[in-house]
Amino acid sequence: MSDDSRPSRTEPRTALRTAAVIPAAGRGVRLGPGAPKALRALNGTPMLIHAVRALAASRAVSLVVVVAPPDGAPEVKSLLDAHALPDRTDFVVVPGGESRQESVRLGLDALPPDYDIVLVHDAARPLVPVDTVDAVIQAVRDGAPAVVPALPLADTVKEVEPAAVPGDPEPVLATPERARLRAVQTPQGFDRRTLVRAHEAVTENVTDDAGMVERLGERVVVVPGHEEAFKVTRPLDLVLAEAVLARRRLNDGF
Repeated sequence: MSDDSRPSRTEPRTALRTAAVIPAAGRGVRLGPGAPKALRALNGTPMLIHAVRALAASRAVSLVVVVAPPDGAPEVKSLLDAHALPDRTDFVVVPGGESRQESVRLGLDALPPDYDIVLVHDAARPLVPVDTVDAVIQAVRDGAPAVVPALPLADTVKEVEPAAVPGDPEPVLATPERARLRAVQTPQGFDRRTLVRAHEAVTENVTDDAGMVERLGERVVVVPGHEEAFKVTRPLDLVLAEAVLARRRLNDGF
């Protein structure tokens, strides 16, 4: 595709197209033995499907790339085909890598050239509300190279010296000012060229894409996150997610 197909400098930022990359290749060992984390059932539906629907609920997202386990792309493709997804959104499944960073890069490589905004979303955050997705996209459209949704911390945080032996007492080094701290969620949103440049420049294994952009010296901004965009990591999180879905069904009348 030629450069003429890309938005001109005078074209409104709102015309830029948005794609989402969902790395879903992790095993999720803290949830216990069984299927990969993204394929665990939540209210009878795999978490991955909930996450895909959450991103596709935004009318700004016209493509979702799911990065499957390296040997599980056919299974994930069949999973997507078996569930009702929005017709206005395209879905692509590609095999992932051995690390999250490699999987995100493979997802970026699969994007057509006419997408300028990229969301990177954890499959383990299946309940992110569409308003949060839209707020991230709008902040990128408004000119931010990288955007993260985040919440203020409810608990006091201590910086400690890690114990040499797990379980031993750990000495406190400092108490950071809580008002300046945020708990980061996803989807994180990026100007595509900035994110690609970050993946080219940062070669060690990093699990936070916004942190990679920070290393470039680029500006990263925070927009309000949402309490329902929590990460399903442990069995208790599954219970909480089921409760959120039950409340949504009650509020929506079905």
